Amino acid sequence: MPEFAVPMENIKDYTLAALTEWMTGHGEKPFRARQVFGWLYPRGITGFQEMTNVSKALQAELAAHFHLGGLATASRRQSSDGSVKFAFRLADARQIETVLMPNNTHYTLCVSTQVGCAMGCDFCATARMGLERNLGTGEIVQQAVEAGRALEPGKRIRNIVFMGMGEPLHNYDNLVRALEILQEDNGFGLSARRLTVSTCGLAPAIRRFARDGIRANLAVSLNAVTDAVRTRLMPVNKRWNIAALLDACREVPAGNRYRITFEYVLMEGVTDGLADARQLVRLLHGLKCKVNLIPFNAYPGSPYRAPPPAHVRAFQQILLDRGVLATLRISKGQDIQAACGQLIRGQQAPPPEPMARTG
Repeated sequence: MPEFAVPMENIKDYTLAALTEWMTGHGEKPFRARQVFGWLYPRGITGFQEMTNVSKALQAELAAHFHLGGLATASRRQSSDGSVKFAFRLADARQIETVLMPNNTHYTLCVSTQVGCAMGCDFCATARMGLERNLGTGEIVQQAVEAGRALEPGKRIRNIVFMGMGEPLHNYDNLVRALEILQEDNGFGLSARRLTVSTCGLAPAIRRFARDGIRANLAVSLNAVTDAVRTRLMPVNKRWNIAALLDACREVPAGNRYRITFEYVLMEGVTDGLADARQLVRLLHGLKCKVNLIPFNAYPGSPYRAPPPAHVRAFQQILLDRGVLATLRISKGQDIQAACGQLIRGQQAPPPEPMARTG
C-alpha cells in the first residue's frame, strides 16, 4: 500500500489546553506548551528553530507535525490618519483585509473572521463578495501577529475588534478559540474588555455566546428601528426580527462594567430620521447598553450617503437627552477604503440596485 503524508496542522489552531494535551500525549511536560505559546505570539517567530529554550528534538517534532500559519502581505496601504490596511494572502491564495488603527499610545486592530460574508447587508461592501469560506482559528489570530510586526518599538496592539470581513458568530467555534488564545497570558494577554465581537444579529448565536459565558464585549449591528427598513438593509432580519434580536440581547449578562453596544449606521433619508432616534430610545428601554452611531462610509457604487454632521449631532442629542449613552464613531481609514463596511479585498464593489429612500 502506498504511504500518504498526513497534512501538517496549523499550530495556531490550538488553544493552550489543546497544545498541552498534545505535549503530554507526545511525552512532554505540560509546561512546554506555555513555552511554545510564548514564542508563537509575543515573539511571533517564523521558524521552530528560533525557540531557544526548547530542545532540538522537540523543535523537530513540532516541525514534523505543524506549520506556523504565516500570512503573506499582498498589499499594505496607509491612510492620512495613520491607519494601515493590510491585504493578507491565505495559503489557498484567497485574500482578507485587516486594519490597524492608531490611538494616542496604542493601536486597535480590526480583524476578519471569514473570506467574504454570507449575510448580504445592502450597505456593506464585503457583502458583495458573498461567503467564500470561514477562517481557521490560526488565520484569525495570525492577523494580530502579522500586524504586530508593523508596529514601531514600544507600541502595542491594545484592543482587537472582530469587525472586519465576515460575520464572527457565523464562524462561532473558531472565533471562540481565537478569543481564548488572545486572552491567554502566554498568548497576547489581552483582557476581555479589550476584545469586541460584532454581529449582524444571529439571535441563536447571541444566546449561545451568553450561555457559554464567552469573555468579550458584544456589539450588535441594529441599523434601523422598524422591521420594514431593517429587512431591506439586512436580510438576517427576515429570520430574526428586531423583537427577536432584542430578546436574545436581554439574555446576555450585564456586569458592572459591561454594556452591549448597539451599532447604528446613519444613512441619509433611510435611517437618520429624528423620529427614528426617538423610536430607538423606546426599543432599547430597560437594556444596559450604549449606542455607537456610525455615519455611513461610502464605497464605490453605493447608493447611500452620510447625513450632514449637524443632523448626526441632532440624532445623537435626542438619545443623550433621554438617558441613552450614545457615542459617535470617528471612522478611520476612509481614504483607503478601510473604514467600517468598506472592506472588499481591495476591489471596487459592483454597484447595487438603488434603494428607495424613506422619510
